[in-house]
Amino acid sequence: MSFNIALSGVNAAQRDLDTTANNIANVNTVGFKESRAEFGDVYAASLLAGGKTKVGDGVLTQEVAQQFSQGSLQFTQNALDLAITGNGFFATTPEPSSRDFSFTRAGMFKLDSNNFVVNSNGDNLMGFPVNADGSSASVALSTTEPVRIPDSSGSPQPTTEVSPKFNLPAGDDPVEPDLFDPDDPLTYNAATSITVYDSLGDSHVMTYYFMKDVNNTNEWVGVSYIDDEPVNSMGGDELTPVAPPATGANVVGETSGNVVSGFRLLFSSGGDFIDMQSADGTSLPTGNIISQALGNPPLINGSDTTQTITTNFVLDAANATPDEITQFASPFEVTSLEQDGLPVGRLTGIDIGPDGLVRATYSNGTSEPITRVALVRFANDQGLTQQSNTQWQESILSGEALAGEATTGTFGDINSSALEQANVNLTSELIDMIIAQRNFQANSRALEVNNQLNQTVLNIR
Repeated sequence: MSFNIALSGVNAAQRDLDTTANNIANVNTVGFKESRAEFGDVYAASLLAGGKTKVGDGVLTQEVAQQFSQGSLQFTQNALDLAITGNGFFATTPEPSSRDFSFTRAGMFKLDSNNFVVNSNGDNLMGFPVNADGSSASVALSTTEPVRIPDSSGSPQPTTEVSPKFNLPAGDDPVEPDLFDPDDPLTYNAATSITVYDSLGDSHVMTYYFMKDVNNTNEWVGVSYIDDEPVNSMGGDELTPVAPPATGANVVGETSGNVVSGFRLLFSSGGDFIDMQSADGTSLPTGNIISQALGNPPLINGSDTTQTITTNFVLDAANATPDEITQFASPFEVTSLEQDGLPVGRLTGIDIGPDGLVRATYSNGTSEPITRVALVRFANDQGLTQQSNTQWQESILSGEALAGEATTGTFGDINSSALEQANVNLTSELIDMIIAQRNFQANSRALEVNNQLNQTVLNIR
C-alpha cells in the first residue's frame, strides 16, 4: 500500500510540475490565463473498518483550474489591438457565416484581404449592429455579425445653406448695377467666394458680388454666381423666383445681356443691417435668399436637379437688431463664411471607444459608427472548455454565453491600442517549481525507502 501512496505523490508532483512549466512557457502569450493544479487526499474505508487507524490512500489531482485574474496591459500603436479590463471575452467565429463561437481575451486583431477584423488564427471578431446614432440595434449573441472595416468613401452631403458674415466698406464709391460685369472689377465694389457641393459631392464655386447703390448710400445690391454662371434667387418667404422689374437699379445684368434677379441689403446710418429686399423691392425679414433649382447650368453632372442653396445673411434671426453683416468705414472684410455641404470622404482612421463602438473617420471631417465589439460573459469562467490559441468554448459547467456591451453591467472596458498580457507571475511560478520538485524528491525517497524495506524482508533467512 505504501508503494501506491508514494506513487500517487510522485504523480501529483509531476502534474504540479507540468502545470507550472506550462505557465512559464506562456508567460509572453497575450491573453493567456495561468492554471493551478488542485489536489485532494484519497481516503477509502469500509463501513466496519476502524476509521481511527486508517492512514489514507494517497493524493489525487482533482482539477487543473484556470485562474482568470486580470493581466497587465501592454500598449501598442495598432488601433485594432484590443484589451479588456474587467469581465468579458471577445467572441470569434472561424468563418463570417459560422455560428461556431469561440471566446478569447487575446486581442491581437488585424484586417484580412476582405477587410474583416480577424485574429492571428484567422477567426472573425464579432460585433453588434448599430444605428446611425451609434446605439446598438441588438445585444443578443445570435445577432452579432463579423466586424468589417469599410473601404468605401464617406457619403457626400449637398450644400443647403451658406452663412456669410462680412463688413461692406461704407466709404466706397457707388457703381451702376446695370453695368455689372463679373469680369470687370471696376463694375462692383466687393466679392467673396465659397466652395459648395452638389448631391454627388462635386465641388462648385459660389461667388457673391456686392455693388453700392448709386441712389442710396446705405443700400447695396448683390448678386450670386455659381461656377461663373448667374443664379436667379427667390426670397426666403417665397416659393417662386422673383421676376426682375423692367427698369431700375434692382435689375442686375451682365454686359452680355443676361439678366438675373439680385437682392438688396439695407443698413442704418450707424452701419447696422436693418433689412433685406428681393429684386422687386419685397422685404425679406428672414434675411435669406434661396437660389433657383440648380438642375439648369451650371450643375448638369447628374446630381440632384432640385437642389437649392439658401444664403442666410442673418445668422441670428431672433435678434431684434441683427448685426451679422455691417457697413462700417473700414475695408471689405469677411469674418465668417460657412456652408453645410461635404465632399466625398476617404477613410482616414478607425477609433474604438471604451464601450466597443467602432467609428470610421473620413477626410471630409465626418465620422460614422460601424459596429460595436461584442463582449460575452459566463456564470462560471473556470468551467469553460480550453482550446489552443488562447481560446475557450462554452460548456455545461460554464453556463450559457451572455452577450452585452462593454462598460455596461458587469462587463469591463475595451482598450484600443493595448494588449492584455498573461497573468503569470514568473517569480511565483519559479517558487512553485521548487516546491513541486521537493515534493517529487520526497515521494521518490518514500518509494526508495519502501523498496529497501521490501528487500530487507526478502533477505530474511
